[in-house]
Amino acid sequence: MPDKHLSSQFDSELNHVSSRLMELGGLVESQIQQAVYALLLFVEDVADKVIETENRVNALEVEIDRELSSIIAKRQPTAKDLRLLMAISKATANLERAGDEANKIARMVKSMISSGIFKSLPSSELRLATEMASGLIRKSLDAFARLDTSTALSIMKEDDLIDKEFDGFVRKLITYMMEDPRTISASLDLLFVAKALERIGDHAKNIAELIIYIVKGEDVRHASLEHIESTLQ
Repeated sequence: MPDKHLSSQFDSELNHVSSRLMELGGLVESQIQQAVYALLLFVEDVADKVIETENRVNALEVEIDRELSSIIAKRQPTAKDLRLLMAISKATANLERAGDEANKIARMVKSMISSGIFKSLPSSELRLATEMASGLIRKSLDAFARLDTSTALSIMKEDDLIDKEFDGFVRKLITYMMEDPRTISASLDLLFVAKALERIGDHAKNIAELIIYIVKGEDVRHASLEHIESTLQ
Protein backbone atom coordinates (compact mmCIF):
# COMPACT_ATOMS: atom_id res chain seq x y z
CA MET A 1 0.00 0.00 0.00
CA PRO A 2 2.75 2.56 0.82
CA ASP A 3 4.38 1.77 -2.55
CA LYS A 4 1.14 2.52 -4.34
CA HIS A 5 0.82 5.78 -2.41
CA LEU A 6 4.34 6.84 -3.40
CA SER A 7 3.69 5.86 -7.01
CA SER A 8 0.52 7.95 -7.03
CA GLN A 9 2.42 10.97 -5.67
CA PHE A 10 5.13 10.52 -8.28
CA ASP A 11 2.56 10.35 -11.08
CA SER A 12 0.96 13.52 -9.77
CA GLU A 13 4.33 15.29 -9.75
CA LEU A 14 5.07 14.13 -13.30
CA ASN A 15 1.68 15.34 -14.49
CA HIS A 16 2.15 18.69 -12.81
CA VAL A 17 5.58 19.40 -14.28
CA SER A 18 4.33 18.24 -17.68
CA SER A 19 1.46 20.73 -17.38
CA ARG A 20 3.93 23.50 -16.54
CA LEU A 21 5.85 22.62 -19.71
CA MET A 22 2.66 22.98 -21.75
CA GLU A 23 1.96 26.29 -20.01
CA LEU A 24 5.41 27.50 -21.04
CA GLY A 25 4.80 26.22 -24.55
CA GLY A 26 1.55 28.17 -24.75
CA LEU A 27 3.33 31.37 -23.73
CA VAL A 28 6.08 30.88 -26.28
CA GLU A 29 3.64 29.93 -29.02
CA SER A 30 1.75 33.15 -28.31
CA GLN A 31 5.02 35.10 -28.47
CA ILE A 32 5.84 33.60 -31.85
CA GLN A 33 2.37 34.24 -33.28
CA GLN A 34 2.44 37.85 -32.09
CA ALA A 35 5.96 38.34 -33.46
CA VAL A 36 4.81 36.96 -36.82
CA TYR A 37 1.80 39.29 -36.81
CA ALA A 38 4.01 42.27 -35.95
CA LEU A 39 6.42 41.33 -38.73
CA LEU A 40 3.89 40.84 -41.50
CA LEU A 41 1.83 43.95 -40.67
CA PHE A 42 4.55 46.05 -38.96
CA VAL A 43 2.50 46.73 -35.83
CA GLU A 44 4.74 48.15 -33.12
CA ASP A 45 2.46 47.70 -30.11
CA VAL A 46 2.16 43.97 -30.85
CA ALA A 47 5.95 43.74 -31.01
CA ASP A 48 6.02 45.41 -27.57
CA LYS A 49 3.72 42.68 -26.18
CA VAL A 50 6.17 40.00 -27.35
CA ILE A 51 9.01 41.71 -25.51
CA GLU A 52 6.91 42.17 -22.36
CA THR A 53 6.17 38.41 -22.22
CA GLU A 54 9.87 37.56 -22.06
CA ASN A 55 10.10 37.94 -18.26
CA ARG A 56 7.18 35.55 -17.72
CA VAL A 57 8.81 32.96 -20.00
CA ASN A 58 12.14 33.22 -18.18
CA ALA A 59 10.52 32.97 -14.75
CA LEU A 60 8.53 29.89 -15.74
CA GLU A 61 11.65 28.21 -17.12
CA VAL A 62 13.38 28.68 -13.75
CA GLU A 63 10.33 27.33 -11.88
CA ILE A 64 10.17 24.20 -14.05
CA ASP A 65 13.90 23.53 -13.60
CA ARG A 66 13.53 23.88 -9.83
CA GLU A 67 10.58 21.48 -9.83
CA LEU A 68 12.46 18.93 -11.94
CA SER A 69 15.46 19.06 -9.60
CA SER A 70 13.18 18.45 -6.63
CA ILE A 71 11.47 15.44 -8.27
CA ILE A 72 14.78 13.83 -9.25
CA ALA A 73 16.25 14.36 -5.77
CA LYS A 74 13.19 12.94 -3.98
CA ARG A 75 12.17 10.11 -6.31
CA GLN A 76 15.48 9.05 -7.93
CA PRO A 77 13.60 7.88 -11.05
CA THR A 78 15.01 5.35 -13.46
CA ALA A 79 14.45 4.19 -17.04
CA LYS A 80 11.59 5.86 -18.91
CA ASP A 81 10.60 8.16 -16.03
CA LEU A 82 14.12 9.57 -15.91
CA ARG A 83 14.15 9.99 -19.69
CA LEU A 84 10.87 11.88 -19.45
CA LEU A 85 12.21 14.26 -16.80
CA MET A 86 15.42 14.87 -18.74
CA ALA A 87 13.41 15.47 -21.90
CA ILE A 88 11.13 17.95 -20.13
CA SER A 89 14.23 19.83 -18.94
CA LYS A 90 15.64 20.00 -22.47
CA ALA A 91 12.27 20.85 -24.01
CA THR A 92 11.94 23.69 -21.49
CA ALA A 93 15.31 25.07 -22.61
CA ASN A 94 14.34 24.81 -26.27
CA LEU A 95 11.05 26.59 -25.70
CA GLU A 96 12.76 29.40 -23.80
CA ARG A 97 15.23 29.82 -26.66
CA ALA A 98 12.40 29.83 -29.19
CA GLY A 99 10.89 32.62 -27.11
CA ASP A 100 14.22 34.44 -27.32
CA GLU A 101 14.01 34.23 -31.10
CA ALA A 102 10.48 35.64 -31.07
CA ASN A 103 11.80 38.44 -28.88
CA LYS A 104 14.56 39.12 -31.42
CA ILE A 105 12.00 39.28 -34.23
CA ALA A 106 9.92 41.79 -32.25
CA ARG A 107 12.96 43.98 -31.61
CA MET A 108 13.97 43.83 -35.28
CA VAL A 109 10.43 44.82 -36.29
CA LYS A 110 10.67 47.85 -34.02
CA SER A 111 14.05 48.71 -35.55
CA MET A 112 12.69 48.42 -39.08
CA ILE A 113 9.69 50.59 -38.24
CA SER A 114 11.91 53.28 -36.73
CA SER A 115 14.16 53.22 -39.83
CA GLY A 116 11.17 54.19 -41.98
CA ILE A 117 12.30 52.00 -44.87
CA PHE A 118 10.41 48.84 -43.90
CA LYS A 119 7.64 49.37 -46.48
CA SER A 120 10.07 48.84 -49.34
CA LEU A 121 11.49 45.60 -47.92
CA PRO A 122 10.32 42.16 -49.16
CA SER A 123 9.03 41.08 -45.74
CA SER A 124 6.05 39.34 -47.35
CA GLU A 125 8.54 36.83 -48.79
CA LEU A 126 8.87 35.49 -45.23
CA ARG A 127 5.16 34.69 -44.85
CA LEU A 128 5.52 30.98 -45.58
CA ALA A 129 8.52 30.57 -43.29
CA THR A 130 6.75 32.40 -40.45
CA GLU A 131 3.66 30.22 -40.75
CA MET A 132 5.78 27.06 -40.88
CA ALA A 133 7.89 28.00 -37.85
CA SER A 134 4.85 28.90 -35.75
CA GLY A 135 3.06 25.72 -36.83
CA LEU A 136 6.04 23.51 -36.00
CA ILE A 137 6.23 24.75 -32.41
CA ARG A 138 2.52 24.02 -31.97
CA LYS A 139 2.88 20.56 -33.52
CA SER A 140 5.92 19.76 -31.37
CA LEU A 141 3.98 20.60 -28.19
CA ASP A 142 0.99 18.50 -29.25
CA ALA A 143 3.27 15.60 -30.17
CA PHE A 144 5.16 15.87 -26.87
CA ALA A 145 1.91 15.78 -24.89
CA ARG A 146 0.88 12.58 -26.71
CA LEU A 147 4.41 11.15 -27.15
CA ASP A 148 3.55 10.84 -30.83
CA THR A 149 6.68 9.63 -32.66
CA SER A 150 4.99 9.70 -36.07
CA THR A 151 4.29 13.43 -35.78
CA ALA A 152 7.79 13.93 -34.39
CA LEU A 153 9.23 12.47 -37.58
CA SER A 154 7.05 14.70 -39.76
CA ILE A 155 8.27 17.77 -37.80
CA MET A 156 11.87 16.88 -38.64
CA LYS A 157 11.00 16.67 -42.32
CA GLU A 158 9.18 20.01 -42.23
CA ASP A 159 12.16 21.67 -40.54
CA ASP A 160 14.20 20.84 -43.64
CA LEU A 161 11.64 22.81 -45.67
CA ILE A 162 12.10 25.86 -43.42
CA ASP A 163 15.86 25.61 -43.98
CA LYS A 164 15.28 25.64 -47.74
CA GLU A 165 12.95 28.64 -47.44
CA PHE A 166 15.66 30.46 -45.48
CA ASP A 167 18.32 29.73 -48.09
CA GLY A 168 16.06 30.96 -50.87
CA PHE A 169 15.18 34.13 -48.97
CA VAL A 170 18.85 34.93 -48.33
CA ARG A 171 19.56 34.74 -52.06
CA LYS A 172 16.64 37.09 -52.81
CA LEU A 173 17.73 39.52 -50.11
CA ILE A 174 21.30 39.67 -51.39
CA THR A 175 19.97 40.53 -54.85
CA TYR A 176 17.70 43.16 -53.31
CA MET A 177 20.61 44.83 -51.48
CA MET A 178 22.78 44.83 -54.60
CA GLU A 179 20.04 46.56 -56.57
CA ASP A 180 19.46 49.23 -53.90
CA PRO A 181 22.40 49.72 -51.48
CA ARG A 182 20.32 52.21 -49.45
CA THR A 183 18.35 49.28 -48.04
CA ILE A 184 21.39 47.34 -46.78
CA SER A 185 21.00 48.26 -43.10
CA ALA A 186 17.27 47.47 -42.93
CA SER A 187 17.74 44.37 -45.11
CA LEU A 188 20.26 43.03 -42.60
CA ASP A 189 17.58 43.38 -39.91
CA LEU A 190 15.27 41.30 -42.12
CA LEU A 191 18.04 38.74 -42.58
CA PHE A 192 18.32 38.38 -38.79
CA VAL A 193 14.54 37.90 -38.64
CA ALA A 194 14.78 35.09 -41.21
CA LYS A 195 17.55 33.46 -39.20
CA ALA A 196 15.44 33.69 -36.04
CA LEU A 197 12.59 31.90 -37.83
CA GLU A 198 14.95 29.17 -38.93
CA ARG A 199 16.12 28.71 -35.35
CA ILE A 200 12.54 28.46 -34.09
CA GLY A 201 12.13 25.57 -36.52
CA ASP A 202 15.33 24.04 -35.15
CA HIS A 203 13.97 24.20 -31.59
CA ALA A 204 10.76 22.47 -32.70
CA LYS A 205 12.90 19.78 -34.32
CA ASN A 206 14.89 19.38 -31.09
CA ILE A 207 11.66 18.82 -29.15
CA ALA A 208 10.60 16.24 -31.73
CA GLU A 209 13.89 14.40 -31.21
CA LEU A 210 13.21 14.33 -27.46
CA ILE A 211 9.90 12.55 -28.09
CA ILE A 212 11.74 9.72 -29.79
CA TYR A 213 14.28 9.66 -26.95
CA ILE A 214 11.48 9.22 -24.39
CA VAL A 215 9.65 6.52 -26.30
CA LYS A 216 12.53 4.57 -27.83
CA GLY A 217 15.36 5.38 -25.43
CA GLU A 218 17.63 6.38 -28.30
CA ASP A 219 19.32 9.74 -28.78
CA VAL A 220 18.68 10.64 -32.43
CA ARG A 221 20.32 14.07 -32.43
CA HIS A 222 22.43 14.52 -35.57
CA ALA A 223 21.10 11.22 -36.96
CA SER A 224 19.87 11.02 -40.56
CA LEU A 225 16.15 10.86 -41.30
CA GLU A 226 16.69 7.38 -42.72
CA HIS A 227 18.20 6.18 -39.44
CA ILE A 228 15.38 7.76 -37.41
CA GLU A 229 12.75 6.15 -39.61
CA SER A 230 14.38 2.74 -39.09
CA THR A 231 14.46 3.37 -35.34
CA LEU A 232 10.72 3.96 -35.33
CA GLN A 233 9.86 0.84 -37.31
